[in-house]
Amino acid sequence: MNFRRVASRALPNPEWLLNHVVNKVPYTAQRHRMYAALGVNFEDPSTGCLMLGVEVHSPHDLHVGRNVVVGPGALLDCRGGLHIGADVNITGKCRFMTAKHDVQDADFVASFDPIRIGDRAWIALGATVLGGVTIGEGAVVTANATVTKDVEPYTIVGGTPAVKIGERNRDLRYHLEYRPNWT
Repeated sequence: MNFRRVASRALPNPEWLLNHVVNKVPYTAQRHRMYAALGVNFEDPSTGCLMLGVEVHSPHDLHVGRNVVVGPGALLDCRGGLHIGADVNITGKCRFMTAKHDVQDADFVASFDPIRIGDRAWIALGATVLGGVTIGEGAVVTANATVTKDVEPYTIVGGTPAVKIGERNRDLRYHLEYRPNWT
């Protein structure tokens, strides 16, 4: 019997630990230290908050700016790369999917495209953002929208697929300093 093969099957991988143990740690500072130790790239892990139940796929491809808040139950598929700017509010139950399959391909080949989110963007409850999309600085994605194309800075989009429904104030000065000890 090959001991290394048996041992490697017995130990959980880092992604499993993130999504079944770490994301359930109730103390925010401890949870962020564990996320960083398992590969999440924080600009500053002492700011912002990845709340309870955030699911992360490919933590090494997740880049989180200062003062980012990610709500409970969000799904962050980072296999194609997910770059989140500073002071970004991602409300709970949002989904970021960098992976897709070509349904016409005989081998059902997967491809991965990055998602980029500019500073002070707001992604509202239950929104879905697909790979290859850039959400500009200060942009807003409304609840339950599905974003399939780039969103210009300070634009408000909504619907499925998301379309422009308005403009946001460009004089944004806030910093998201939401970081409760227990979330």
